[in-house]
Amino acid sequence: MTKKDRIWARGERMRNKKIYRRVLVFLLVFNIIGIALFLYFNVLRKIPDEIKMLVGTEENFDFNMPLRADIETEDISVISVDDLSVPANQISIDMNKPFTLETNKTGKYNINLKLFGLFNLKKISLDVIDNIELIPCGFPIGIYVETDGILVLGNGRITGNDGLNYEPVNNKLKSGDYILAIDDKKIKDKEELIEEIQNSNGDDIKLLVRRNDEEITVRVTPVKATDGKYKIGAWIRDDTQGIGTLTFTSTKGDFGALGHGITDIDTGLLMEISDGTVYAADIMSIIRGKEGVPGELIGMIRQSNKYKIGNIEKNTLQGIFGKIDYNYNWLLNQGTFEIGLKQEVQKGPATILCTVKDKVEEFNIQIESVDISNSNHSKGIVIRITDERLLEMTGGIVQGMSGSPIIQNNKIIGAVTHVFIQDSTKGYGTFIENMVNNLE
Repeated sequence: MTKKDRIWARGERMRNKKIYRRVLVFLLVFNIIGIALFLYFNVLRKIPDEIKMLVGTEENFDFNMPLRADIETEDISVISVDDLSVPANQISIDMNKPFTLETNKTGKYNINLKLFGLFNLKKISLDVIDNIELIPCGFPIGIYVETDGILVLGNGRITGNDGLNYEPVNNKLKSGDYILAIDDKKIKDKEELIEEIQNSNGDDIKLLVRRNDEEITVRVTPVKATDGKYKIGAWIRDDTQGIGTLTFTSTKGDFGALGHGITDIDTGLLMEISDGTVYAADIMSIIRGKEGVPGELIGMIRQSNKYKIGNIEKNTLQGIFGKIDYNYNWLLNQGTFEIGLKQEVQKGPATILCTVKDKVEEFNIQIESVDISNSNHSKGIVIRITDERLLEMTGGIVQGMSGSPIIQNNKIIGAVTHVFIQDSTKGYGTFIENMVNNLE
């Protein structure tokens, strides 16, 4: 090998070493970033945005993550960590180990999570509330609600009396809009809306519309259809009704039901309601659930003042809420249960209360998973029906059982919300604290 060849070979080796070092550095940086992202998303998945505690009650936590948590409070000795009172602005918790918290004062506190005690990752709200006792129910209810405005389901095509096709509200009204008024006149129901459209005689009308909490005005020209009536080509709805299950009442006369909101069947959107009523209902028959086809409780709503249970005041993602009517004040004198917060819910046996015949019964279930950080508040718990009696009657969870209270360790911990379409023995539940939020 010549001297020139040796110099070239030495240079090639040095270049290869540089490339090798760069690859190692790249892999190291890539691994660090990967670990950081894994930990970050693990934190998001495992640790909720809000933690509730009952005042004066010791709560145990075990997140097993390389994090430190700094609790911000100006009150000295309000919060105790592992039975030790900690002065203000010095509350720091190692979340890699089990720990306990106890507070002697209600209120909201901020928890700042730090990776390895150095890098800020996430802020958590620590909400300390008074102890709450609820009366679990589990009996069927008939629900009737009126929308706050006339709900637009979609747009359609009209054949005019001239034989041409028209779409008067195309690109003007959207699915999920609420029509509030015509030409500055407030509209109460769809019948009044139709009447005002007829009275227009085909002249432009001005619609006041609520879209995503914002009010806008659109102009529409009604079309005279082949039947001689003026139309704007919008599919609309102003009320809905159905069967569900009453989850609980409180000793103060509040009620909560369903565990999920009332959504429009066509748009899938949470309905904005102006008025609503809950009535007693009777289960008339059962359609058993099977793979791919959810079952259903078929009921009759006793829609009269005698059987009025209460008025609906809120339709939320966590259920419907309102006040008990005086006819059903006897509900408030039933036995109460303490609530179980999400960190108390455990995998294992539990029960639900529901009605499939002529009375409320308790049925055995198994809690298969608990996700306290699930952003979908109606799907934090996965349950499986294990009670042979219920499986024989319904095949598992069926429509109409939404709201059935879940009981574990003599506490009400949640409510049934959804069934698995491919396996009717399994379904989701919401944590009871998600529903209680709407009582505060």
